[in-house]
This record gives sequence, C-alpha cells and structure tokens, in this order.
Amino acid sequence: MNRHQKTARIVGVLFIIGTAAGILSNVFLGPYLNDPGLLSTLLANRNKVVIGSLLVLTMGLSLSIIPVLLYPILNKYNEPLALGAVVFRGVIEAVLYIMQALIMLLLIPLSQEFITADSASISVFQHLGAFFIESDTWIGFIMSIIFSLGALMIYYVFYQSSLIPRWLSVWGLIGGLLYFAYPMLGMFGIEFGLLMLPLALQEMVMALWLIIKGFNSEAVAS
Repeated sequence: MNRHQKTARIVGVLFIIGTAAGILSNVFLGPYLNDPGLLSTLLANRNKVVIGSLLVLTMGLSLSIIPVLLYPILNKYNEPLALGAVVFRGVIEAVLYIMQALIMLLLIPLSQEFITADSASISVFQHLGAFFIESDTWIGFIMSIIFSLGALMIYYVFYQSSLIPRWLSVWGLIGGLLYFAYPMLGMFGIEFGLLMLPLALQEMVMALWLIIKGFNSEAVAS
C-alpha cells in the first residue's frame, strides 16, 4: 500500500509539472505562432523558441509517464483500458509532443535561410513557414483527441475502482468528453477553447488530491 501511495503522489506531481510546462511553453512560443512576420523575427528570439520547445518536451514526457506509472494499479481493475491509456496517453501522445517541439526547432534554420534569401526565394520560405505552423495546429488537434480518449480510459477505471472519489472521476469523464469536442470543432474552424477548461481544472484538483490524500486505501487493499 505504501508503494501505491508513493505512486499516487508522483503522478500528482507529474500532472502539475506537465501543466506548468504547458502554460510556460505557450508564454514563450505563443507570440511567434500568431505572428504573420514569424520568419523575420524568429531568429532574433531563438533562445525563447528553444526554451519553449524544451518546455513542450517536458510537458509531453511528464504527462506520458503518468499512464505508465498507473498501469500496474489500473491493470488490476481493467486491463484493456489500462493498456489503452498507456498507448494513447503514453506512447502516441509523447510522439506527437516530440513532433510539435521538432517543428518549432526547425523554424529556426528556416528563419535563418529566410533572412539571407534573395527576393525570388522569399515567398518559398514564407510558404514553408506557413506549412509548419499549420502542421503544428493540426498535430495539436490530433493530440487533443488522443489525450481526451486516454483521459476517458483513465477516469473510467478510476470510477470503476474508486481509487479516487467518484465525484472527481465523474468530473474527469465529463471534462474528457468536453475536451474531445474541442479538437473536433476546431477541425471545422470552430474555436471554442473553453471546452478544455473543465478537464484542466479537474486534473489540477486531482493532482493535489493525489499528493495530499493518495489513493483510497480501502480500494487499494481490496
């Protein structure tokens, strides 16, 4: 039981690290992703782009470790969903985060070539830059779908097992469904970022619960 409670606290800390890294990455990268003159300003701010990319990797790795740590526990209650969470929120999500970080880092040499390019080549680099940014957006949509599906798997097993309070599991299930709707709407050009908020808040509340309270000792003992 002590081992399970230690796992609960580590998972809670990883949730907080991943969320904090995600917020900070947006602080560093957000201004450039929305800048029409991206390639002309990116090279001068390469350190911010590198830091932002490393924060994306930190977020991805922190969040992808969580289902791996939970697997030995969740596996006892629902093996298919425990494995599914590892595949979705572990492997696939980590790969997509790496792809996003790589896209941002590739914009640095592209910006360098853009600045030194002749007038005939400028439009080519601009189109490449736009392609990279658009690719990042679509990868984000796919990752949000993968993330929400993995979250639904985890919270269903949490509800099934009572490892955490059921009101917290239900909150996670509802938040996961709303989160899933965000990328589905986004693919059709409908931006509604508030749909991500319920799950984001739930995961922070759950993280604090896991750090302070841990898993339900009676559920673990059973």
